[in-house]
Amino acid sequence: MRSYETMYVLSPDLNEEERKGLIERFKNLIVERGGEITNFDEWGKRKLAYPIQKKSEGYYVLMNFNSSPDVSRELERVYRITDGVLRYLIIRTDD
Repeated sequence: MRSYETMYVLSPDLNEEERKGLIERFKNLIVERGGEITNFDEWGKRKLAYPIQKKSEGYYVLMNFNSSPDVSRELERVYRITDGVLRYLIIRTDD
């Protein structure tokens, strides 16, 4: 298993229930496919450096996890098709 770090920015227009639902969906995707979440941190609503989709704020979430490469590819696919995600990045942190 490899170590990964992902940060994603959710739309500020989501209500708390929708936001929590998306966060749980992403966490469950990792765990259900045999991954392990090692660190999880919700940074909360912050100002964006530049507008994205005409929004000047976003809800930031940082997560570190261990998994196979297939899980990170699936997570990226899910980020891409989820409407509430403004931006995301997944990087491999191990050597």
